Order: sequence, then structure tokens, then C-alpha cells
Amino acid sequence: MNENPAKQQAADWWSTSIIQMSPGVINFHGYPIQDLIGKAGFVEMIWLMLKSELPSQGEAALFNAALMAGVDHGPQAPSIAIARIASSCGVGINNAMASAANVLGDVHGGAGEQCVSLLRQIIALSETSELTIAQAAEEVLTAYFDDGNKYVPGYGHRFHPVDPRAAPLLGLLRKAEQEGVVRPGYVEVAEAVIDAIEARKGKKIPINIDGATAAIYGALGFEPQLCRGLFVLSRSVGILAHSWEQFQRSERNKGPIPKGWLWTYTGKPVRRSGEQES
Repeated sequence: MNENPAKQQAADWWSTSIIQMSPGVINFHGYPIQDLIGKAGFVEMIWLMLKSELPSQGEAALFNAALMAGVDHGPQAPSIAIARIASSCGVGINNAMASAANVLGDVHGGAGEQCVSLLRQIIALSETSELTIAQAAEEVLTAYFDDGNKYVPGYGHRFHPVDPRAAPLLGLLRKAEQEGVVRPGYVEVAEAVIDAIEARKGKKIPINIDGATAAIYGALGFEPQLCRGLFVLSRSVGILAHSWEQFQRSERNKGPIPKGWLWTYTGKPVRRSGEQES
């Protein structure tokens, strides 16, 4: 305890359980940095920072796969396009990355968080009732659609008829469940949602990467809000790569459509100052 109340107040101002630091000392959740360097990888460090413990080998491998799979989706993704546009405007790479990350909200970037919440709701209903996972999924999805929602987060894709990333991720999750790396159930509930959507809409809508990573993050015990942050962390790799590539080019002030192309004007026809609208 600091004998000086003012100094103690200052010390407590940003109290944290994450890092302990003093001259010559840097400890993360009790682990000295010199003991982690060369032993813990970046994925293990992310886990440690968020969960205060190091992951098992199986947890780290599954976590790594989910983070790796979402790093990029090309310039047709708004965040990547924004990073490239910002880079062509001559700003610093940090500005380009921040511009891109700032659009990763509810619509573009939030599906994983929303999907984890939905999957957890289904699991909770099954565990607190006599409903099977399939029945719980149907009940939750019925209420979800009855509330006016048209799309289920984590299912369907505006670009891919079948998202090529989803099956390998679910395969890894299924293996991890069988080996006892994570709690079982998330593969089952993720697939039950597909059936519940088909029963409602009359067509099969496959799971996408947001749904697959949501199942993985849920099985690994991450809270839904953290899943959006994990997506931002993953996608920031692609944002960095595209920002850097654009910096190497001579293009300047590159807009969202090719030079010479114009937008569709939907306003009033040409008129003169002082004319009144009839």
C-alpha cells in the first residue's frame, strides 16, 4: 500500500489485472514477457490477454484457424475499399487502417457477435427446457423472424453461393469437440439453424464464415461482444496488406468508381436562381 494517498489514488486510477510494469519488469497476467518471447505465439498472446491464461495446444490451433480465415475478402468488402481509398489520399498507414476499422459495425463486421448471441440463446433454451437443439433452434428462429428480421446473421452470403471457408472451420470445430478440446454442441446448433431457416423460408441457406467463426468462438468461451473485436483484429491484417499495396502505387485520390464514370443523379432538373417550383 502506497503511504502517499495522492500517489495511491493515481496508481489506482487505471488499475488493471492485465499488465504489471515497473522499471525492468513487464508481466502479463503474471507471466514475465521474457518467459513468453519465443515460446508463446501471437495467437497464444491474444488468448492470454483476453482470458488471463495461456490456451492449450488444441485451443490455440482452433483459435488460430478462426482468426486466419477472416483476414481478407478483397476490395469489394467496404472496409478494404475504404482502406485503399484512404491510402490513395496520402494519409498515413495508421489513418488508412483506422478509416477501414471504423466501418466494421453492426452491418459490416457485427454478424459474428450477433450469431454467437443467437447460438447461445438456442443452447440456453435447450438446456433449460425439454426441447432438443433442433426444436430450440426452430422456436428461437420463429421468434426472430416474427420480430421482423429478414436475415439470420452468419448465414447466407451476398457473394458466395457457398462460403468456401465455412466447411473447413466447422470440420475443425467438430474434431475439437470430439477430442474434448471444447464443449460439444456448437456444431450441432450451427447446423440446426440451417434446418430451421429452411423450414421457415423453404430453401437451404448455408452457413458463412461469420457463422462458422461464431460457433468456434462460442465453443471457446468468448463473450459475443469480444467476437466483434476478434473479427476486427483478424480483418486488420487484410486492411494492412491492402493499405500497404495501395501506398506503393502512383494513384492519387482514387475514388470508389473508375474515372469517367458518373453516379446517377436523382434530384431536381436544371433550373435558374430565383425560379420557383411550380
